[in-house]
Amino acid sequence: MLKRVMIISGESSGELYGSLLAKTLKMRNPSIEITGVGGEKMESAGVRLISKISSAFGATEAIKKYNEIRNTFKSVISVLMSFKPQVLVLIDYPDFNIRVAKEAKKLGIKILYYVSPQIWAWRKGRIKVIGRLVDMMAVILPFEEEIYRQAGISSEFVGHPAVDEIREVISEVRGQKTEDRRQELEGKNSDIEISLEFKLKVREELGLIADRPVMTLMPGSRTHEIKKLLPVMHDVIMEMKGKYPDYQFVMPIAPNLPEEEVKKIRGWEDKKYQLLVLKGQSVKTLLASDLAVIASGTSTLQAALLGIPMTVVYRLSPLTYCIGKLIVKVKHIALVNVILDNSFKNDAGIRVKELLQKDVCKENIMNEICRIINDMEYRNNMLSQFKKVREFFLDKNASLRVAEMVEEMAYN
Repeated sequence: MLKRVMIISGESSGELYGSLLAKTLKMRNPSIEITGVGGEKMESAGVRLISKISSAFGATEAIKKYNEIRNTFKSVISVLMSFKPQVLVLIDYPDFNIRVAKEAKKLGIKILYYVSPQIWAWRKGRIKVIGRLVDMMAVILPFEEEIYRQAGISSEFVGHPAVDEIREVISEVRGQKTEDRRQELEGKNSDIEISLEFKLKVREELGLIADRPVMTLMPGSRTHEIKKLLPVMHDVIMEMKGKYPDYQFVMPIAPNLPEEEVKKIRGWEDKKYQLLVLKGQSVKTLLASDLAVIASGTSTLQAALLGIPMTVVYRLSPLTYCIGKLIVKVKHIALVNVILDNSFKNDAGIRVKELLQKDVCKENIMNEICRIINDMEYRNNMLSQFKKVREFFLDKNASLRVAEMVEEMAYN
């Protein structure tokens, strides 16, 4: 019987995946105890938290969080020894989680690594270390499975938990009963295509005017992202109000963002619904949207899966960016583009526009937005590329499959 599981995530997207997995495990194993590192969503899903997640990212940001991360590590190892989970689930966050895996291996604990580090982009040598430590890889991008199998590591493409979140939110909006939602969990009725009528309903639920277009702006889930991207997104809103006065603007903010940052963002809110700020409702805002400006991350894939044309933006500290340029070897950073690059080698179709560092400015963002709005051929070509990516995920249910894998590992 599955009794004890530990789940460790390190930032907002991983914490979401951990919460979805915890819900699924508890639905299938009502008496299970789950402990781990996460945030509000994991705690709400019934996970007893050892420590809250860190928002550190990149060279300079991680240095500032060093003491916090060190103390969390010590707490995790202590609980590993006392709690003795049957399975340890590590979600991304490789610099921390690989260290945890080394200690868990010494204790004879079975290890499932859920969400691979981006070994296809940088530090490819980590795959050897991972292979020595983990019992199974549950990967969420379609091309990753073959990378691990070629290295002789047990691996399975389970789908992407971002799709599970989309299905969950759609079910909630539709007011589906428990049994209907259980069928969603089991992978039935799993399409995520939505009608115009559904989109209008979501707008009304958010307090927007149903028959007016909506643009979503996502400045990221980390404090440093907010600081670097929020001012330029505000400039874009001001410009859009002049060019496209019918548009409404929604800005969802991550639930784990510190309250002082939430207050700053709410300072931009316009009470006339020109800008609506919402906490923790990113999928719902995308469901209501016609286009988006998004900080690179999981939300870019969710927007693509929902057929929302977008522009991707990102800024790092100059030091982190310079280091990244030296060691990261990829054409693109947006997940939808990465999947297209790696899964369709000869694909000559368009990619989502990515604006990085100094290129993140009002003029460049507006140029791309205007093209999406006014050039129907360009817009349709982008949506066609999104459909190709979407096909990889529709018959998958990541949270369910990973829960099954945890059970299989515990029983064997």
